[in-house]
Amino acid sequence: MASDSTASPAARTEAAAASASEEFTPARAGLGEVARYFVRLGFTAFGGPAAHVAMMEDDLVNRRRWISRRQFMDTLAATQLVPGPNSTEMAIHMGYVQRGVPGLIVAGACFIGPAFLLVLLISIGYVAYGTLPQVNALFYGIQPVIVAIVIQAVYRLGATACRTLPMIILAVVGTLLQLLTSLDTVLIIIGGGLVGVVLALGPQFLRSTSLLLLLPFGGRLAQPETEAPLWQLGLFFLKVGATLMGSGYVLLSYLETDLVRGYGWLTRPQLIDAIAVGQMTPGPVFTTAAFVGYVIEAGPDNNVLQGVLGAAVAAVAIFLPSFLIVLFMAPWIPRLRQSRVAGAFLDGVNAAVVGSIAAITWTLFATAVISLADPTVAVPIAGTTLDIPALLLAVVATFILLRYKLNSTWLIGIGAVSGLLLQSLL
Repeated sequence: MASDSTASPAARTEAAAASASEEFTPARAGLGEVARYFVRLGFTAFGGPAAHVAMMEDDLVNRRRWISRRQFMDTLAATQLVPGPNSTEMAIHMGYVQRGVPGLIVAGACFIGPAFLLVLLISIGYVAYGTLPQVNALFYGIQPVIVAIVIQAVYRLGATACRTLPMIILAVVGTLLQLLTSLDTVLIIIGGGLVGVVLALGPQFLRSTSLLLLLPFGGRLAQPETEAPLWQLGLFFLKVGATLMGSGYVLLSYLETDLVRGYGWLTRPQLIDAIAVGQMTPGPVFTTAAFVGYVIEAGPDNNVLQGVLGAAVAAVAIFLPSFLIVLFMAPWIPRLRQSRVAGAFLDGVNAAVVGSIAAITWTLFATAVISLADPTVAVPIAGTTLDIPALLLAVVATFILLRYKLNSTWLIGIGAVSGLLLQSLL
């Protein structure tokens, strides 16, 4: 354990605040211990951001006593008010609390690294063998489960974010804008946040000097005909990392709007497969970016070197803003948490986020269940076909998730086995 004289400035500041408020003396860890802990967490953190945060709370507050519970909750509240993946930013901040900027870098890299490597290996196999019947059968069963997982996210987020009629209306408007217009997801979400501030503060909002002007990145760049330049891919994921607020599932809206409908670099089935890979692997959901970067850059010929480069560029670009955001906001967390304007902005953002995810849920459902290229039991309905086994998988998986709260990783495994069995028997 490091002495007080060797502790980082950030650690001494946090320790002093904790001692004054709770008479809590935090334990100190070296960089090696920080690295070992977050590598282990990176390999075992299944279940999404909420599960990751719960693991950190149990380990770092209760067991290792790196931080007081009050400080932990303050930090968690602050991550809800800024862009980026919440659990990743929590991990980065825990490293900063222990060892300052070196700890920030080590904790974040060690938490992200294991998931990145696993996703990269899956990506290489996916592009190389994704057209084989066995692989298609796996994803045939997985895709309806992904729909159920996203439905569960919409339900839980909606229960928290849409408790008042204005927020319900804002969520519905967000859904319609996402489905019926070509507006960038960033604009819809930030617009929801501004509406939330206006609803909460009214005329006071116009006079407020505490609200920072939020400038989202501009519209999409000119759409290329066939190829995806690395710089353009990196710029897209940098925009996502710097502007995405709320659940990691909002990433789906960005990918569907820009990469599927916009640039045309990704197909909708590939989008659903990307979600599945993000769910099957531990660690942050944002490592889905590595899968997307590999698939886009490797191309149908599976250029592994180019694919690895695409995965690395996408991953660095999407996570880089989180490191910078934590570095900037750490000293300001107490003020940010108490800001009325920031709280109102978050309320509006959360409602718009629910609407955005609800819209993408319908798109994913249509891809997983309607007009499949290789259906098992297809029933014609209204000029299209509905795959009955896939529909039943989606319904049953949704019921299990909402009723029994089964870990989504297990459910994805069950879906994969079901897909193999259904396509081999029917």
